[in-house]
Amino acid sequence: MARLKSADPALARVIRRVGPFALSPRPGDTFESLLPAVVSQQLHAKAAAAIHARIVAVLGGEVTPARFQRASNAMLRCAGLSAAKREALRDLAGKCADGTVAPRRELETLGDAEIVARLTQVRGVGVWTAQMFLIFRLGRPDVLPSGDFAIRKAFGLLYRKNGRLPPPSAVERHGRAWAPYRSVASWYLWRSLDVPAAD
Repeated sequence: MARLKSADPALARVIRRVGPFALSPRPGDTFESLLPAVVSQQLHAKAAAAIHARIVAVLGGEVTPARFQRASNAMLRCAGLSAAKREALRDLAGKCADGTVAPRRELETLGDAEIVARLTQVRGVGVWTAQMFLIFRLGRPDVLPSGDFAIRKAFGLLYRKNGRLPPPSAVERHGRAWAPYRSVASWYLWRSLDVPAAD
């Protein structure tokens, strides 16, 4: 934290306001880890969580590629999964089952860029989804999802006098100062939207 605070006084104020960093990698293999990331694309967190819970119930509590492949489209649709997301998750399940997408233990041995390159071969898995996997599932310390709307919003409020939404390139440029802890900086930017500044 000391490095981030000394590199960026504005971020240092956010760190003091938000408090201790509290993010640890979540367990789960590749398919189980990516399923909620795909489900949550372009959805409010509460809606995504509800759909994810219904999918887990449809799969009998066992979130595996084989279980997902056996689930009918009707069951998945009733759980709230759109046609596009069903197809994306079927593609992911197939690629996990045939080894195109490696198991988590193998992905953990690869660099961030290689993991993003592999995961984005899956339909419906873009750079943002791969970055969420890196941060929240693998606990990688130096990932900056500069295209994330909430990151851009927090950045605009913190660094721009007019609070306007910056382009991802501006976040990326500024974020170089946060390396090698850009995931930590990202977490603080996200949290800054939930913890109001003191008047």
